[in-house]
Amino acid sequence: MKTPDADVKPLVHPDEFVDLDEIIHLCTGGEAPWLKIQEKVFAEFAQLKSAGYDGRSKIYARGEQCRQKMGKLWKVPAHRIAFMPSAAEGMNWLARGLDWREGDNVVTTNLEFPSVAYAWKHLRSQGVDIRLIPHSNWMVNEIDLLNATDDRTRVLAVSHVSFYTGQCLNLEQLSEGIRDYHTLLAVDATHSSGVVEVAAELTDLTVSSSYKWMLATHGVAPCYFSERAETETKVTCFGWHNLSVWPEQGAERLANAPEKPMPGKLEPGNPAMLVVMHLDQALEILLSVGTAKISDHARSLSKQVSDGLKDLGFIVISPQNYDSRSGNTCFQLSNAKEMQNQLAARGILCWGEYGRVRISTHLYNGSNDVRRFLEVLSELK
Repeated sequence: MKTPDADVKPLVHPDEFVDLDEIIHLCTGGEAPWLKIQEKVFAEFAQLKSAGYDGRSKIYARGEQCRQKMGKLWKVPAHRIAFMPSAAEGMNWLARGLDWREGDNVVTTNLEFPSVAYAWKHLRSQGVDIRLIPHSNWMVNEIDLLNATDDRTRVLAVSHVSFYTGQCLNLEQLSEGIRDYHTLLAVDATHSSGVVEVAAELTDLTVSSSYKWMLATHGVAPCYFSERAETETKVTCFGWHNLSVWPEQGAERLANAPEKPMPGKLEPGNPAMLVVMHLDQALEILLSVGTAKISDHARSLSKQVSDGLKDLGFIVISPQNYDSRSGNTCFQLSNAKEMQNQLAARGILCWGEYGRVRISTHLYNGSNDVRRFLEVLSELK
């Protein structure tokens, strides 16, 4: 087994996270470790929660601060970002809200995460064709997706980075390729946001979970909605938060209440504000390091993982070129779950399921983690 030449150091020391002193954490693609500083965020939330109206106003202010940071991370106007309860809900907002007609179609892949592939499931009964474009030896070819798109394609729906292989799709190519069609580009950035650059401005919808690469937890999924998507999508869920009820109305309801524009449009009720505050803190760290720096760091480690796996004789199903890499590097293994458990017993956390093991490298990992993983894997194979 060859030793990687470049020695990559962590961008954020593992000591900044809970319980990483005796383990090597290589499973951010499944569940990120918890930042120790988040304990202070919870304490702050607890104080504000008990402080009545003024406390809640400060909680909301932190929410708007978080929205601004998400806009900075994705390089889009902050007012076009809403806080959804999950990435699945973001994709389903399009599925419910567009004016579908028989003969329309949706283009996605047969290697997609279920919440992207099946958000359109109910539309089949309306005569909408859901096109699951096959992968080619575990790679999704952008040109195959574009070739399947036509003038009746309402949505091209993809994950920016694959949960299964770690492949990072070229959003610029996809956006340019559908320009001549009346097609919306919907992107799940759960496996890219926080580790590689997300060009949300190229999309009509970008949504991401917060509990993986963005280092927060479950319950909030930032969702970018383009002006075009907002215009073409009708609201299908209403509440006090996305309607102009107060101060226009008092205690009694009127027959109608105007809909609010973005970001309120996608927030019928209160977002999970504790999680929003945790996300705000995590974004502070991610933005201070810088996405470009984190991306280069993760992709460099991904190459070291990939090279080491190939030296050991494993079949790597992740891309080998730099731009198509991400923080996830995956290799085939029939007993993936068993290997996950064996590695965990040796203090190395990864994610194994569905015939592949996923190794995730983020800003708290370094070359020493990769070397240790490969050494233990060599002993277990």
